[in-house]
Amino acid sequence: MNFKYPLRTIFKQDITKVTNTLLPEDFTTADKSTLRIASDVVINILDEMGIASAKAQDLQKPITSWEKLRNSDHMVYILVDTEGDPTGNGYVLGILKVGKKNLYVFDLDGECHERNSLCVLDFYIHESVQRTGLGKKLFEHMLEEQDISPDKLAIDRPSHKFLLFPSKALWIIRCCFAEQ
Repeated sequence: MNFKYPLRTIFKQDITKVTNTLLPEDFTTADKSTLRIASDVVINILDEMGIASAKAQDLQKPITSWEKLRNSDHMVYILVDTEGDPTGNGYVLGILKVGKKNLYVFDLDGECHERNSLCVLDFYIHESVQRTGLGKKLFEHMLEEQDISPDKLAIDRPSHKFLLFPSKALWIIRCCFAEQ
């Protein structure tokens, strides 16, 4: 997805974590005007990519928005290509939203346990670059940064498309669903 701002001035790496500060984790500036512009760009990206994700999953409303991120301890990993756009602005290729949630899970003996688990809340790769390995790259980056293995990760209300993704990447052998 193309945005009318040179993303390379805000995103120093191709995958960047954004928290409730609404700024890339590695973004620094002393200039308040630049800070505001960067925050506005991130807000726009979160809302536009959240809408695109909701549309791709046939959801009534987005899971990801700047307002939801601002009022939570969740994180969004943003995947960008700052080189591929002839205008010099760059493209946003995908987002991955994660955060802790209290879940009730059942063990193999049928016992119910409450867990506060890291959970995939939203995952979207732009249609133009799906099936190119970028989703796997984004997901593996998050796993490494969070220091978590895929089998310890929960998935909140996974869409059909998402359930196909990890099985192709050989990450998830089986899924179990939990009531909240």
